[in-house]
Amino acid sequence: MKILMVLTSHDKLGNTGKKTGFWLEEFAAPYYVLKDAGAEITLASPKGGQPPLDPTSAEPDALTSATERFDADADAKAQLASTHVLSKVAANDYDAVFYPGGHGPMWDLHEDADSLALLEAFAKADKPIGAVCHAPAALVNAKGKDGEYLIGAKRVTGFSNSEEDAVGLSDVVPFMLEDALKEKGGVYSKGEDWGEYVLVDGLLVTGQNPGSSEKAAKELLTLLKVMPGS
Repeated sequence: MKILMVLTSHDKLGNTGKKTGFWLEEFAAPYYVLKDAGAEITLASPKGGQPPLDPTSAEPDALTSATERFDADADAKAQLASTHVLSKVAANDYDAVFYPGGHGPMWDLHEDADSLALLEAFAKADKPIGAVCHAPAALVNAKGKDGEYLIGAKRVTGFSNSEEDAVGLSDVVPFMLEDALKEKGGVYSKGEDWGEYVLVDGLLVTGQNPGSSEKAAKELLTLLKVMPGS
């Protein structure tokens, strides 16, 4: 079982002068869910190398058992420091793909040509696709095997407008993710702010927020277990 995880390379939080990137919990929790299930994980990002970490996600109130496990895992840290360049990876080498969130994907993965081509290849090959929190931004412009938007008429979730308002970044992000998912035909819904909420529609898994990252990875695994040849 080979799974690709795609992280952001974007580190600027709009024009605030602050840093952003990927959210640690949204990487660490799925990473260990998949790894503990025996998956061979490959990490990639648009620029390759060490992806930027959102510093807020490493503050004490954002830490979890998964982030603490990662902090003590030299092998995982080394793997993260040397992600593959996204343009050099191919969907046919993997059984599924998972996108951790953080605000970074709103700027780069949202319109990255290599990421979009990769997602479209996974969709065409009927392979599971997962994304959590802000990472469904990467799905917004991707097309499915029918040439229509990948999320069109599919039940999806992602970081909600009310959660963006709560973190005070609604005027900073390039677009509101909830609105963008709806605009491309996604049947958006959400749970309580910050609560676990994950949707599965066909081979597409989306999670609403950091608290949904572990369950989203588990749902991806469930899809893989029922795939032909699994």
